[in-house]
Amino acid sequence: MTPATLLARLLTGMLGRPLPLRIKAWDGSTAGPAADGAVPTVVLRNRRALRRLLWQPGELGLADAWISGDLDVEGDLAPALARVRGALLGHGPIRPGPQDWPRLLGAAARLGALGPRPAPPGGRARVRGTRHSRSRDKAVISHHYDLSNEFYALLLGPAMAYSCAYWTPGSDSLKAAQEAKFDLVCRKLALHPGTRLLDVGCGWGALAIHAARHFGAQVTAVTLSQRQHAFATAAVEAAGLADRVSVLLRDYREITDGPYDAISCIEMGEHVGDREYPAFARRLHGLLHPQGRLLVQQMSRSTVAPGGGAFIETYIAPDMHMRPVGETVAVLERAGLEVRGVEALREHYARTIDAWHERLDERRHEFTALAGEATVRLWQLYLAGSSLAFAEHRMGVDQILAVRPTAAGASGAPATPSDWYQGRPS
Repeated sequence: MTPATLLARLLTGMLGRPLPLRIKAWDGSTAGPAADGAVPTVVLRNRRALRRLLWQPGELGLADAWISGDLDVEGDLAPALARVRGALLGHGPIRPGPQDWPRLLGAAARLGALGPRPAPPGGRARVRGTRHSRSRDKAVISHHYDLSNEFYALLLGPAMAYSCAYWTPGSDSLKAAQEAKFDLVCRKLALHPGTRLLDVGCGWGALAIHAARHFGAQVTAVTLSQRQHAFATAAVEAAGLADRVSVLLRDYREITDGPYDAISCIEMGEHVGDREYPAFARRLHGLLHPQGRLLVQQMSRSTVAPGGGAFIETYIAPDMHMRPVGETVAVLERAGLEVRGVEALREHYARTIDAWHERLDERRHEFTALAGEATVRLWQLYLAGSSLAFAEHRMGVDQILAVRPTAAGASGAPATPSDWYQGRPS
């Protein structure tokens, strides 16, 4: 019996129905459904791939095998993930039970796959200390965002925005869609010349520069990432906006120079933490003028895997926490803010991530030269899985607009939001 046939029989027995994929083993043998455009072929390049899965069954073992190159997929990864997930929907992952282990270990012995636990590939986050302490938060942000400014410039394109874009009829490129998102944020915040804006988690400074250049805002931009801070500072100088934009390397808990007319928080709230979020919301409330506006763009998820799952929590953002959008709205309201609008952008994010993935594929050799093959494979998996999560409504992303009412209850908000979707003032 060939290795592929043996593995296919084992998996079919565990699954209790035909396999949704074709298996190709390291010796060239194949088994499973006939290969066609709909059936993905999973390639086990060596016995170490099996050893990884034996030592760590489930999502993280598969991720380690993929990142290390021990496991591969013929063709595009994203359709293969969608196909396999669709076939398993409602049945749960293939996880060995106590009754399966004797057969699995026996088969592994026959295939020569037994042995010590393989070392994990590089790229795992290594952070210490109390969760959401300032030092640990800084280490978590540094792990992901300090990878390389050159890497992110290749991935994100000229807009240099690592967040969901806004694909309007006129957005025919990733850059245009990101600028449409910047415009939408600025209009919802009612920015105009002289408006004092605090951008919490400013990334590489793209929104801050846009708000100052096109809306005349006076911006304080804050990040915990040293490389983002250096890039954003240089970008502000190059744009001739140093008199309007100040970029600070600072924790949001250290911001004391309020009140501000407006605050933006674009996909930073996921890093705050569940228990810490109420204090975060109260701090934002305290940093706003009465009738000041807050725009939070934030990912949402059900209470199942609020951190994103084993792969995300190990390789991408160890302390990330997401909740259903309604729960975030409730926390903001309890902090004294009045939520005036919620706009779902879920489909926009799937399209944004697909645009990033396309750039990764098209310029793969450049990414590999910058960061190495393992990092490129890690990002392939991250982007393909994330796009699928948004497309299938396992994750969402929303823009939440809130105001700080006056003591008398006045919001200062217009009766209708018609001005949100008009063109920029300049």
